[in-house]
Amino acid sequence: MDENKQVNNTSQQLGEPIEVKQAMKSDSPAEINSNESGSEVTEQMAAQTNVPAEPALTEENGVAAAEQTEVNTAALAELTQQNESLKAQFEERSTQYMRIAADFENYRKRISKEKEDTEMQVKRNTIMELLPVVDNFERARAHLKPQTDGEMTIHKSYQGVYKQLVDCLKRLGVSPMRPEGQEFDPNLHEAVMRQPTDEHPEGTILEELVRGYYLGERILRHAMVKVAAPKEDTPSEPEDESNQDNN
Repeated sequence: MDENKQVNNTSQQLGEPIEVKQAMKSDSPAEINSNESGSEVTEQMAAQTNVPAEPALTEENGVAAAEQTEVNTAALAELTQQNESLKAQFEERSTQYMRIAADFENYRKRISKEKEDTEMQVKRNTIMELLPVVDNFERARAHLKPQTDGEMTIHKSYQGVYKQLVDCLKRLGVSPMRPEGQEFDPNLHEAVMRQPTDEHPEGTILEELVRGYYLGERILRHAMVKVAAPKEDTPSEPEDESNQDNN
């Protein structure tokens, strides 16, 4: 009895530590095993957070990434090919457009030139029909010498018609050549007579027999002219020719 009292007194004095010890002593084996398993799970979870990914998962991710890269490369190559194809089509269409535009411009110029040439030819043919009338007026003015008042009145009347006709031709672009005193040019003049002279150099136009005309910058009609020739080009006298034949 005394011993139990002493133990109780001691336990009261010590208090909680003794109860802890008793609780630790009173733990069952099952509780101990459960505590050990919980600690093992905690240790495994902590180990998984520090351990890297498994090799199998890493290989699968690499294969997927490689496949995705191949898909992206193929798509980029296809887009590049489509871009090159579209660029080639654009260049071809641009070349065709430029060729068509050049052909159309050449066609427009050719049609415009043909139209201009046709109009000029029609105008030229019409004016060529009127030039003999002008020539007759000029011959009449040169040869007729009015002496009476009545003749002078008639002369002034047809000269007025002649002046009106000449003004119409000027408005159409017709202009006379006036070649007297110029050097003979076969592109502009037609030599119908040669006159030996020492007063002018050879080839100088002495007289315009039939007047030549320009239509704009083109030749409408060549001028018929008399050209100076040197004296030695004159034919020999008939007597000299007969003497040479007798000899």
